[in-house]
Amino acid sequence: MDVFFLGTGAGIPAKLRNVTSVALKLLEERGAIWLFDCGEATQHQILHTSIKPRRIEKIFITHLHGDHIYGLPGLLSSRSFQGGDTEVVLYGPKGLKEFINISLSVSQTFLSYPLKIVEIEEGVIFDDDQFTVEARLLDHGIPSYGYRIIEKDRPGTLLADKLIKAGIKPGPIYKKIKNGESVILEDGTVLEAANFLGPAQKGRIVAILGDTRICENAVRLAKNADLLVHEATFSKGEERLAYEYFHSTTYQAAETAVKANVKKLCLTHISARYDRNDWLELVKEAKELFHETEIAEDFKEIHIPAKKQS
Repeated sequence: MDVFFLGTGAGIPAKLRNVTSVALKLLEERGAIWLFDCGEATQHQILHTSIKPRRIEKIFITHLHGDHIYGLPGLLSSRSFQGGDTEVVLYGPKGLKEFINISLSVSQTFLSYPLKIVEIEEGVIFDDDQFTVEARLLDHGIPSYGYRIIEKDRPGTLLADKLIKAGIKPGPIYKKIKNGESVILEDGTVLEAANFLGPAQKGRIVAILGDTRICENAVRLAKNADLLVHEATFSKGEERLAYEYFHSTTYQAAETAVKANVKKLCLTHISARYDRNDWLELVKEAKELFHETEIAEDFKEIHIPAKKQS
């Protein structure tokens, strides 16, 4: 599991920071990529990476401000020409369906794959045998959501030696037990999967938030996360300005990280008022309160390793 930043700026594109888009790479887990926001020129950013648009399975939009959605029509259209034939599910606030339908209709764009648009409300918006995604409203000028991505615990390591001692030869039974399924043999013997597996592997948690003032829902979404991606549009000392524009400062992002007991914080959505020489100072401000802080840059990748079995 890796978090890859395609755009990390606030409001408008800048030379060193494109507008917001974050890719959650789940290539080992499900052979797919989930995209969070899709600002203008996201597909141009993708051209400089190894990301394949046909691998994009889901797109989660935090809110409908232009710097978070203007790249969607182009990306969806181009995917048809890049081997994408599998369904894409698009999640976001009310109004997203109208924006996409009008954009594709007026431009007479035909998609070669199924597109499903889900206009969300607070709560669990996706759940399968691998992942759960929860959405909560944040505090912004328009409805803005944060997302909590929870990887479900996985069965432990297969104890093959123990199966061999029980007289079970390698084959389909091994796969079933590895998947946590108990097996009934022809003679009626029941092989309980738990007896042939090591300790379960705890799932990882990632919180990716949209634009927001400091608020309790941000803490709730980030609780005990392995990684929190939090906007930091303004520097410490600009709290009044941040409040007026419905944003957060570096220090406020760190406050959320502390309250939520996260393992790592990554600051993003950085205002163009801060150039490269200021970025280290922005990180330093957050580290005053929460040491495990990084600042996002376009094309930066953060690896989230699997947890050790307990």
